[in-house]
Amino acid sequence: MVTRVEHDPLRIEFTFPHDPAWTGDLSATANDRLAEDLAHGLVQMVHPLGRIAARQSAVTYTSTIRRMVAELAAMGFHGRLADLRASHVLSYWMSVGGRRVFHTRRLLVGCGDRVDAGIRAYLEGKAIKGRPRGKPLKPYTDGEWRQIEAGLRDYVQQAVARQREVLDLAALGPDSSDLGRNRQNFAWLLREHGPLKVAYATRVMGLTVDYFRDGIGGQYRDVRSAMYPPVQVATAMRLLFGVYSGVVPDGIRDLGLDDFTWTGDRTVLMDYVKGRRGPESVNLPARAVRLLERWLELSEPVRQLAPESIAGDLFVFLDTEYRSTDGAKSRLSALSTRAAPKSGNKARRQLAKELDLHTDAGEPLLLHSARIRTTYHNVLARRGWTGRTKIDPNHTAAVEGSHYVSTTTPAQAESVEAIIEDAQADILRRSRPPIVLSDEEAAEFVTEQPEQAARLGLDAEAMAELLGGEMDVFTAACANQLAGLHGPKGKPCPARPWVCLLCPLAVFTPRHAPNLLRLKAYFARQSRQLTVQQFLAVFGPYADRLDHDILPRFDARLLEKAAGEVDDIDSELPLRPEEGTQ
Repeated sequence: MVTRVEHDPLRIEFTFPHDPAWTGDLSATANDRLAEDLAHGLVQMVHPLGRIAARQSAVTYTSTIRRMVAELAAMGFHGRLADLRASHVLSYWMSVGGRRVFHTRRLLVGCGDRVDAGIRAYLEGKAIKGRPRGKPLKPYTDGEWRQIEAGLRDYVQQAVARQREVLDLAALGPDSSDLGRNRQNFAWLLREHGPLKVAYATRVMGLTVDYFRDGIGGQYRDVRSAMYPPVQVATAMRLLFGVYSGVVPDGIRDLGLDDFTWTGDRTVLMDYVKGRRGPESVNLPARAVRLLERWLELSEPVRQLAPESIAGDLFVFLDTEYRSTDGAKSRLSALSTRAAPKSGNKARRQLAKELDLHTDAGEPLLLHSARIRTTYHNVLARRGWTGRTKIDPNHTAAVEGSHYVSTTTPAQAESVEAIIEDAQADILRRSRPPIVLSDEEAAEFVTEQPEQAARLGLDAEAMAELLGGEMDVFTAACANQLAGLHGPKGKPCPARPWVCLLCPLAVFTPRHAPNLLRLKAYFARQSRQLTVQQFLAVFGPYADRLDHDILPRFDARLLEKAAGEVDDIDSELPLRPEEGTQ
């Protein structure tokens, strides 16, 4: 929602579905009257009236208004929006970049009838300058990806092991040997009193700061970091969670404990918010579930100390660099806790350096949250079908291909081209009508339909074997079971019985009618136990070919007689156990 601040039309209060409220200030511009008019267009663009539903977008368009007003004033325009003409706008658009053209066009569209008719004519057409296209993120190479995953996984495992060690030491109680300057006593002290700073820890122990010199203070801080995870551990967890789940970085960053629904011991449904789209859900992979359990265990000591405002956030950590609002170091005896930082750039750089990550060329490797997501989907795409038509319905297929399933090497590009060629050839083969013959037509097939015989690539002797039943499979006569259309060339065809319905090598004759009807009954049973979408995805093309192109070619009396041989049970077909319907 968006409202004007009372008595100040140049201040706009924005409230968003998932971001904190924000107030945009358009005062003190070079032309406050024009800024006020353009603010009306901005109001029309904000949720629920328009598509802006995130704070960053509102900040961007507020800044766009200020810059547009200043730059038009520099060009000599000082009137209101109603005085703005196409000549002003065109001159302005020619002087700025494509991104500014995109934003200002949307602002003017939001202003509606307040804009001159001449300008509206240009708004309805194609932009003078196109919006610059973002450069797709390049996925990490296989070697870099393995290095990142292994490094983060080992880092997290070490953090878990260190915390379990110090918690076990704390359970043993205080140890006064060496004046209490030992790991067991430090662990007990931190467990009982919280993450005390060094100066306050010495007071509680009745010692002076001098006793913590010669590396003793460093040992104390190591125990404190092991018991109360710092930002580097939280960052490693966030990145590894992205490696395991592929969820958008901002969705992972803003997760709370209430966003997880446990539907079993190892099944978790996660609700998150994607900035451009809003709420989404995902069923977490098993690895991500195990990682979540580890993090909940690891962050529990920090979470117990966290204020109520952030205790429900997933990624809370011990802030060892806490400073008070006046910029001076905090005087609190215990260190503060924080929720996950918005960017975490500094922590990611430190983590990459600590993990000693390198590119394939030997250069330092940077950890990038969005690039991790890109690589996750790229890996899925190269392994095979991911189960989704597109990763994001907001994207076109071209954007999906560029950002998530782009090839990384010439060899991969060549493989993709080969796959495309095979798919196109398969589409052409499927488009050909099936060969369905009656007994009379079979006798005249070679002489009357030479083009079909040529299509099958058979001579007269092989054709006689085909039509005589020597080359029969379950639903048809196969011209060449070793052709390799559905499996390795030179090996027997592994295709399921229904695949023959769309195979260009299949010939259907009256003797196949009973098995074709058995297959039709099988499709009917599958349609009753599958959803419409599932049935169409698996059996739809084959059922359509059988019902509309093959069975209607047979004599009705023949089909009626063949139907009497069909018992409508799975044992009539050569099915695998998982393909049964009973």
